[in-house]
Amino acid sequence: MTRLLLIVLFLFALGWHEPVLAQLPVQWHGTWSGMMQIYRQKNFVDSVAVRLTIAPTSKPGVLTWKTEYLSAKLPMVKDYTLKIKDPEKGIYLTDEGEGTQLVNYLVGNKLYNVFSVEGILLTASYELRNDELIFEVTSGKQLPDAPNSVSSYAIDNLQRVVLRRM
Repeated sequence: MTRLLLIVLFLFALGWHEPVLAQLPVQWHGTWSGMMQIYRQKNFVDSVAVRLTIAPTSKPGVLTWKTEYLSAKLPMVKDYTLKIKDPEKGIYLTDEGEGTQLVNYLVGNKLYNVFSVEGILLTASYELRNDELIFEVTSGKQLPDAPNSVSSYAIDNLQRVVLRRM
């Protein structure tokens, strides 16, 4: 095994026994807003106001997860739900509707998901830091394979917003 792979496995093993929060803390609930910064290949290209609503629904273990992109040119609403799948492991499902569900992992105060669409790898995270909720999405394509079977991905795009409670 390569040295890098051994280091990654060692770090993973160290963190394996860290406690995972089973429930999304109520501190996440509420309506949040901020200005998303959008970068393409490290260059700033645009910004858009964002409003995120996280709220309990009438169904136990299900939260409203509604993101509104308040753009004058291209407004968009992503009205999803977040469901608890495995509270012991901190696993959640983002239900986008029409059968699309993304698996999320809550570790400490950060919710992660990684998925691919048409050959593009996307990573998304939400991190609660004091009175701010930081939302980031990166995306990029796989770089040419290395001879030792370790794949790397470009970070072609970044969307980042620091949300504050309204």
